[in-house]
Amino acid sequence: MSDIKLNASVRSDEGKGASRRLRRLEGRVPGIVYGGKAEPQSVSVLQKDLLKALENEAFFSSVLSLDVDGKAEQVILRDLQRHPAKPVLLHVDFQRVSADTKVHMKVPLHFLNEDTCKGVKAGGIVSHTLTELEISAPASKLPEFIEVDLASLEMDGILHISDLKLPAGVESVDLSHGTDHDLVVASVHKPRGAIEAEAAEGEGEE
Repeated sequence: MSDIKLNASVRSDEGKGASRRLRRLEGRVPGIVYGGKAEPQSVSVLQKDLLKALENEAFFSSVLSLDVDGKAEQVILRDLQRHPAKPVLLHVDFQRVSADTKVHMKVPLHFLNEDTCKGVKAGGIVSHTLTELEISAPASKLPEFIEVDLASLEMDGILHISDLKLPAGVESVDLSHGTDHDLVVASVHKPRGAIEAEAAEGEGEE
């Protein structure tokens, strides 16, 4: 479980007008907490607190402690609506979870040894096809991120989801649909200029 904490207040006013007033006059973001055995509850969070929390990558893929008027609830961030043109948050959704709640969530991939992998040493460049992975795991085992070690990736090498070492209890949602969903995560290939130079050299020899 994460130690990330956020304070929220119960709100009774509903509707677009009330939400606009909340954002404009009080600097708060309207939201909702749902799931579990309790009824959905309308809440609000200070805009500045939420913006600060969003600076932490783990906020998007961790179990959070949401204090709603003094009552702590374990939740995950489910949806976040932003203004299309302004740095303003419009609405936030939280889902209640317990330690054994099975959660589907996208978590970021952290690439290791990218600059020193075998393919790069041979003159290649790394391409990231995926930057996050959709996983399924009990809330208590939800990782903040997944490490992808590229150290042994050679020139023209390809790393698939099935090559990743996932933490215990964590499963790939894509792989659960079958091996034909074993997507490419990263690959190493020659720079375009080098390929074109080799092609031109081959034509000259002919």
